[in-house]
Amino acid sequence: MTDSAHAAPPQRPALVVLAAGMGSRYGGLKQIDPVGPHGEVVLDYSVFDARRAGFGSVVFVIRRDIERAFRETVGRRFEDRLEVRYAFQELTSVPRGLAVPEGRTKPWGTGHATLCARPQVAEPFAVINADDFYGADSYRQLAGFLTPPAAAGLETYAMVGFELGRTLSEHGINARGVCTVDAAGCLQSVQELTAIERTADGARNREADGSFRPLTARATVSLNCWGFRPSFFERLDEGFRQFLRENAANPKAEFYLPFAVNSLIQAGTAQVKVLPTSANWFGVTYREDRSVVMESIRRLIQAGTYPEKLWP
Repeated sequence: MTDSAHAAPPQRPALVVLAAGMGSRYGGLKQIDPVGPHGEVVLDYSVFDARRAGFGSVVFVIRRDIERAFRETVGRRFEDRLEVRYAFQELTSVPRGLAVPEGRTKPWGTGHATLCARPQVAEPFAVINADDFYGADSYRQLAGFLTPPAAAGLETYAMVGFELGRTLSEHGINARGVCTVDAAGCLQSVQELTAIERTADGARNREADGSFRPLTARATVSLNCWGFRPSFFERLDEGFRQFLRENAANPKAEFYLPFAVNSLIQAGTAQVKVLPTSANWFGVTYREDRSVVMESIRRLIQAGTYPEKLWP
């Protein structure tokens, strides 16, 4: 009998969903607002796409104070379809040996939220935002990257890359990780811009000094749709420790996931393969976006991409 006959089956990846935010600009717990014809929320479509792409479990990163509502309204509908786990993003979740800086009143953003999932994740995993619709192709590509064993050599992650012009809300400013990609399709850098708005010929970002930086509509952007191996948590922990040391006096500093990944790229300790996607992205940043999302899903159902009733 050959060695291959004894090989373990490929490990099914986990989907880590960052769902701790209340959505202050939206005005409520937008993660549980229905957008589908039978009460489906954006998360339903994300989990549906991930499940049919080959993901075996979902890890919801939430806050303790929304746990009951989230479990009852969202989590329970998935429990008989794949394994469901919960992790909690809390202000007190800091690396051992460090303390919460004085004056800090809330957790540190997406990088911190991802690190909070560590106790619940031992397999390759994707990271997404709860309120973003990434499309079926994004999950197929991530599953294709994460399911085979990692290749030897430099630690390699993946990022689904979207075109900026296809990701912007018409109803206000947007935060996006604007990327530079090399000829080999690897991420060179990602910069988090937090005040991007659509213009007649593309987009622009309002800089800290009040000036505007023009952006092309075809720029590759990160929308927190990533693929990682479990070893990434160790790197992320190291990055968060350094962040806390450098920002102890800044009560509003954020530890963005793209920032953490970019630091690893610049240090030469990891590389990130960009997975370009033709999938349509849409999200609920502002309350006015909800009707656009509902119409977009209706068209996808008419095209046969999704059944009208997602979960029989």
